[in-house]
Amino acid sequence: MPVEHDQEHFETRLGHALRDVGDHFTTDRAALVDGGLARGRRQRLRRRTAVVGGVAGVALAGVGGTLLLPGGDAPAPRPGTSGQPSRQTLTAPVTAHEMTESLEKLLPEGKVSGQEAQGGADRAPAPYARLVFDDGKGAAAVVVGLDRVEFGGQHARQTVDCPDRTLVRHDACVSTELPDGSLLKLFQGYVYGDGRAKTKLWSADLVTPAGHHVFVNELNAAAEKDSPVTRSEPPLSTARLKELVTAPVWRGYVDSLPEDPVEAAEPPAEPSVDSVLDTFAALLPRKAKVVERGEDYSFLVLDDGGGRGYAQVDVQQNMGDVAGELFGEGSETLPDGTLVNFRENGGDKGVPGAVMWTVDTLRTDGFRVVVSALNAPTQHDAPSREAPVLTEAQLRKIALSPQWDRYR
Repeated sequence: MPVEHDQEHFETRLGHALRDVGDHFTTDRAALVDGGLARGRRQRLRRRTAVVGGVAGVALAGVGGTLLLPGGDAPAPRPGTSGQPSRQTLTAPVTAHEMTESLEKLLPEGKVSGQEAQGGADRAPAPYARLVFDDGKGAAAVVVGLDRVEFGGQHARQTVDCPDRTLVRHDACVSTELPDGSLLKLFQGYVYGDGRAKTKLWSADLVTPAGHHVFVNELNAAAEKDSPVTRSEPPLSTARLKELVTAPVWRGYVDSLPEDPVEAAEPPAEPSVDSVLDTFAALLPRKAKVVERGEDYSFLVLDDGGGRGYAQVDVQQNMGDVAGELFGEGSETLPDGTLVNFRENGGDKGVPGAVMWTVDTLRTDGFRVVVSALNAPTQHDAPSREAPVLTEAQLRKIALSPQWDRYR
């Protein structure tokens, strides 16, 4: 249940991993730290997200040069396992050339340019290929990325969960199970959740019982940021996205990847959203009435009689290694060693008049509780009140409550 702060609030669970590709759109290091990922996963996802972005936020760059798209069928899949992912590499890791070639051959007829890719050599970011595709209706960025996940594990579930509309503005999202047991998510949303730009982000995520994770993202612009919209919609329909992300070639490439011993382990199980929200609600001041609560993410919409406001909480274990990053100058140290930090900002959506207050706490054993409140019912809406729905003192009291110790 990630929470982002100062310009880095959670955009989507879409995110969580490559959240993350989760949020679901910042890709900097601090945002990933705030995602509460396990230590080894944090390090690898920082590298990966900087290159291919999260499931929702992809660093797509449009560069010059044009090449006529080759035709023909997709290359044959590499040898790989049909059950669980291979425990050792049976073939040489997929190369950058193979990633690019496969993506080009699986696209409809058109022109491609700006190709960039990364193979699957050990210690490299996860394999990806990105390019600018033009079917004659406007240039659009397209990226495909590969990863391993543990099927049925926490990361896999988060990858195929559709985001809450309160958190992530989107037009459609469908998560289904395919005949072979694989899970597929098809998402149609936006790069900017506040609507300040019309850049659309459509994506597909596939997680197979054998532990393959394949994702495809596309835009209706040649790049994610600072690039004009070139067409009304991205070039690939949901049917095309499904066809591309389920192509067998990608599974063979995942099987070729050297196993990361840190990545192979799932992070510790997190407390359920319902449990965290029950604790959160019990700690609220009497005047704050809950009018909405999250299903997949730990947020509440509150009303104290002065207008509705959004509030969120995150509880994380084993965060002591990032104390220096999160609790710098101005932080307070309590007598028991707990670190406390208060932050105020305008949220991460650029909404005029938005005010978000956050109290961040870190116990000496690395247990972290972060509570935030906003002066609007969602991070996308205009303010409904002058100040956030919870005061700094109330946020502090909630974050430092011993009731959270049950999750340590």
